[in-house]
Amino acid sequence: MAMAPYTGAGRRSRRAPMAEINVTPMVDVMLVLLIIFMVTAPLLVAGVKIDLPDSKAAALDQDRKPVQISLDKDGAVFVDDRKLAAGALAAKLDQIAAASGEPGGPRIYLRADRGLDYGRVMAVMGEIDHAGLRKVALVSVAGQAPR
Repeated sequence: MAMAPYTGAGRRSRRAPMAEINVTPMVDVMLVLLIIFMVTAPLLVAGVKIDLPDSKAAALDQDRKPVQISLDKDGAVFVDDRKLAAGALAAKLDQIAAASGEPGGPRIYLRADRGLDYGRVMAVMGEIDHAGLRKVALVSVAGQAPR
């Protein structure tokens, strides 16, 4: 109990200060925050659905946000999650190269579906090279052995 014993009959006594900290409200708040983060974390993952190939290479450290070019299983091209028309990739890459102001352009992450034709991926890489963009990284699932 938090109350001190009485000092005698009929005397007025002071209660001793409570020496226990009630942590129940803090635990309640932490559990609510945990549930909120567990529910919202899966919703933060967004983008184009692509089945990436596996790789033993480690992930790249990057300070600036790279331009992501994605090819889905049907061969459609996406630049930063925006679908491009069939012949619009070259113009978009020229625009990216002109806007960057860096030698070699910004970093480009090329993501292609595992089941996509290799020739289609190489055609996109040729367009990237033709636009003068030289900092290209191929994205795969890191840390897993190939199937």
